[in-house]
Order: sequence, then structure tokens, then C-alpha cells
Amino acid sequence: MRLRAVDGADPVAVAAGLPAALDGTAPLALGFAPGPDDAGTDGEVPDGTAVVIATSGSTGVPKRVILSAAALTASAEATARRIGSGQWMLALSAGYVAGLQVLVRSHLAGTTPVLLDGRFTPASFVAATRLLRAGPRFTSLVPAQLATLLDAAADADVRAALRSYDALLLGGQALPPALRDRAADLGARVARTYGSSETAGGCVYDGVPLDGVRVEAVDGELRISGPTLADGYLGDRELTARTFVADAAGARWYRTGDAGEVADGRVAVTGRVDNVIVSGGVNVSLDRVERAVRTVPGLEGAVVVAIPDERWGQGSAIVVAGATDTGTSDPVEASSRGIRLLNAARDRVAAEVGNAARPALLVPVDELPLLASGKPDRSAIAARIVRRITAR
Repeated sequence: MRLRAVDGADPVAVAAGLPAALDGTAPLALGFAPGPDDAGTDGEVPDGTAVVIATSGSTGVPKRVILSAAALTASAEATARRIGSGQWMLALSAGYVAGLQVLVRSHLAGTTPVLLDGRFTPASFVAATRLLRAGPRFTSLVPAQLATLLDAAADADVRAALRSYDALLLGGQALPPALRDRAADLGARVARTYGSSETAGGCVYDGVPLDGVRVEAVDGELRISGPTLADGYLGDRELTARTFVADAAGARWYRTGDAGEVADGRVAVTGRVDNVIVSGGVNVSLDRVERAVRTVPGLEGAVVVAIPDERWGQGSAIVVAGATDTGTSDPVEASSRGIRLLNAARDRVAAEVGNAARPALLVPVDELPLLASGKPDRSAIAARIVRRITAR
């Protein structure tokens, strides 16, 4: 079968192409134009393919994930069994697996999703929510979107909209505890999801795998098995073989690259296996550092990246949008607030991770570069910060 390219930023076009994609007659290519560059595939995909999604993830490595109709359907049906069925509102790009699954779930349930109009803002969220019919309602967001809504929750319309959803699925990146607590205090029903394009979207909800999904930790790395797994990567057999492996019984497992553990049936993700620096001879997980930093009021949306360090070899910097914004043009006051935030973060990291893990710098930026999925573009952020440091 040959792929048909559709603009993932056009949810109407994606929704229109879904029926033929899911019945196997016209699989979709989202985020790229298939051709000879796909290692000679020229857009040819295995039978049963519904969608191929182009994703670079947070590391910037381009991948084209092959998802079958069976995998997408299994994920949608397991989600319905876990949280219920109803009408969905699409607030994410349909070219991102979480957004695509909003359309898949709607199609399989025979419901019409409401599409958020234009850029995501509290006003557009409220307007889209008002278009939902009475009954169970759901949406998927990334943490940055939830933070935007919570910051605007002094508005009664925003509060009412947030509280009206039976479930707000949160994925794409770790949900800071402070953000989760703020949502709970407001009465918003948040379900934390874990998954990726390779698992047809979220396959672990609030730490518990969906029906049919198995998660194990092998040498500290989380691996996932079950009916929601992708078939592999278009035009990259080597990457497919490294990432999807079979056990002695012949079951396929997806090597996530995420560090974590599974205890009493609950999955805990602790970071990326490879997001580690060596500072003064000590291995430091930047994911653990970032989690600790995000517990400091004012740094809930911070990103921690590696920087060169003349003394220790490698160190880390906290990057946050508007960290020194004090509502004043006084540079001394702004600098003072930044120093207080950095010191609070260093103390928190020292207590939770260790002295060697303490970040060296806090770098304010106007805004954090984001991927199309809504995740921080860590490669771009790190490159920008390293340039600023080396230019001094």
C-alpha cells in the first residue's frame, strides 16, 4: 500500500481521511511527504497500516512511526474502557499521536469531536468547551496548556470549563506535582498518561497500564508490550530492530529509552536513560534534577539542560520563561529574584539528588522553544544556552 500525505495541522483533513486509513485502503502520512528518501520505500507500507507519523521527539532524531489500524483501535478501545466514552474536544495538533487519538476515539464511537479554533488560549478553550453537548466530555492537553488555563482560572468561565470535563488527559511530558495539585484544588479531573507514538499514544494512565498492555523494567529501562505497539519505523530496519525486540516466548517489546521501575503493578518513570551528565566524576540524571527544580514555586515550567563546565566537565542550567519578571523595570530587583530562585533550586536539588547535581545557572528567556507536540524542544534550548554561555 502507498501512503497519502495529509497536513497534520489540518484536523478536518485528517478526520476526513481516517475512515479509509482505518479500513486499510488509504493509509495516511502525517508530517512528511513520502518518497524515495524513505530508504527506498517510496511510500510503500505493510498491509494493515493506518498512519505513519513523523516525529523527532525531544532529542531531535527524526523517526517515521508505522501505526496499524489494529494498534490505534486497541488503544482507543482500552482508553474508553478505562475512562469512559463521550464527546472529545481536540486541543492538540492532529499530527501528534495524542491529537490523532482524539479523532480515532471519536470516529470509533460515532461522535463528532469539537475542534478548538485557532491558537490555544483560555478564551479559545472556553469557546470550544461550550460547543460540547451535554454528557461525558474529554480532552487531551500537554502540561504547558494546563498551566496556561490554571493561570487564568481567576476567570469563572475558565474554571467552569476545566471542571466540566470528565477527564483531562495529560501527556507529552512529566506533569509537575505543583501543577497537578493546583488542578486538583480547582476540581479539574486530570489523568496522567504515559506513552509515545510507538505505543499509539498513552498506554499507562496514572501509573496503571491499560488493558492488554504489559510494562517491565529491564536493566533500569522501561519496556512495553501489547496490542498498541507500532510496527516499526518507515525505511529504517536497523532502528526498528534495535527498538522493538522479541523475548524468548516471541512477544514483541518496545524499548522506550525511559528509565523507571514497576512495583505492585504501577509504573514510575524517572527520566531518560541517556539524559545523564558526568559532573566531577559523578553521574547526574538531569531528569531527576528537573523534577526537583520544578517543585520550587516559580520554576514549575523550568527545563534543565547540560552545559560545559571548566572545573567539573559538565554542569546544568535551569532555563525558564520569564523567571526574573518582577513587574518592574528595575534590573537590580529582577536580578535579586533570579538569585533567590536559583538558590532555592540548588538547595532543593542538593537535598533530593545530591550536591554534585546542583545547577550552576538560572537563565531566563522570553519563551521556551516548543516542538509541534507541545513538548520543550530540548535540543534547541540547550544549543541556545550553550551559545549564550560561550559568547560571554
